[in-house]
Amino acid sequence: MSDYELAHAYETVNLHRAGPAARIELNRPARRNAWDAALARDLQDALARVAADEEVRAVLLTGAGAGFCSGADLAGGFDPTPDGHPDLRTSLRERYHPAITAIRALPKPVVAAVNGAAAGVGCSLALACDLVLAGESAYFLLAFVNIGLVPDGGSSALIPARIGLARATELAMLGERLPAARALEWGLINAVHADDELAGAADALVARLAAGPTLAYAGAKRQLNAWCLPGLEDQLELEAGIQQEQAASADFAEGATAFLQKRPPTFTGR
Repeated sequence: MSDYELAHAYETVNLHRAGPAARIELNRPARRNAWDAALARDLQDALARVAADEEVRAVLLTGAGAGFCSGADLAGGFDPTPDGHPDLRTSLRERYHPAITAIRALPKPVVAAVNGAAAGVGCSLALACDLVLAGESAYFLLAFVNIGLVPDGGSSALIPARIGLARATELAMLGERLPAARALEWGLINAVHADDELAGAADALVARLAAGPTLAYAGAKRQLNAWCLPGLEDQLELEAGIQQEQAASADFAEGATAFLQKRPPTFTGR
């Protein structure tokens, strides 16, 4: 949609408007839109703005540059717990959960346009949206196991709700990239477009939704949440608790170090 205009520029997010349509763009392209504390703050505020604005009737979520969102920004580190381990539980509760639950509670349709990587909590963010479009070179990745962690950001609920236990287990335990074409075949996403056509297709879909029966969309979303994701908030808390257990493991310490050093990890199961 060529008539989007910048409505608010945050440090790490751009909020655009085109009539009743809003576009939220993650804007840390040099870091492949990795999710840090600033992005968490900006994204939460942008979602609150579109939720409160009665003139906004549909929302597009996408990423600037070559990736949608590469996951949590490990380079920024995490505050320690009293026993000296990274406080992943608090980070999940404060940085990530509010955005995931805000998208699912938003009484307006949210479309994700996934360009490049949707990895880790970035995958969770994309799949929290109501409709997911992807470029043909995009991929989805639960990268957690590759650094000794477990799925979080609601992915342990969002993914099986879309594609079932067998395929969700494959993504969670093997930690391999799922290309856009196969994600569509599996039913994880709704459509795949040529990379240079993704933005136009997403804009057209959001414009269609913004001109549609907003209250009916909101009602359908409530129904689907009630049937498919009734325990999402409890699952988010379970994820945070298990993730904190992993934070104290030798495997996570090794996985995070190996990731930053760009080498294969050596896990010991402890």
